[in-house]
Amino acid sequence: MAEVGEWLAVDARASRPLFDQLRTQIIDAVRDGRLSPGTRLPTVRELAGQKGLAVNTVARAYRELESAGVLETRGRFGTFVSRVDPADSAMATAAQNFVSAARALGIEKAEALRYVESAFD
Repeated sequence: MAEVGEWLAVDARASRPLFDQLRTQIIDAVRDGRLSPGTRLPTVRELAGQKGLAVNTVARAYRELESAGVLETRGRFGTFVSRVDPADSAMATAAQNFVSAARALGIEKAEALRYVESAFD
């Protein structure tokens, strides 16, 4: 598995803030398996130095990812990818609520799925 600094790239000229670019790239890496659960990330200072970013930029990205449950800080041991993807739990809950609402309205699975597909369009 490649080091975080090797594949993480930010563009100062992009319209999205640097912390958000970091945040979304880390989320994508967790989802596609480049960062597996339990992986230790570089410290805020290490990553900021590798990428030529302000410490506060990296700290904000890490803070937001920790608040979302994607990362966890273990004191002086560092920052790690969480063992559970918070999207799994959130999406499972949303799906259960959707199915319950559909059933209460007498909507069958195929019709309910059409609602989901149209919401994505």
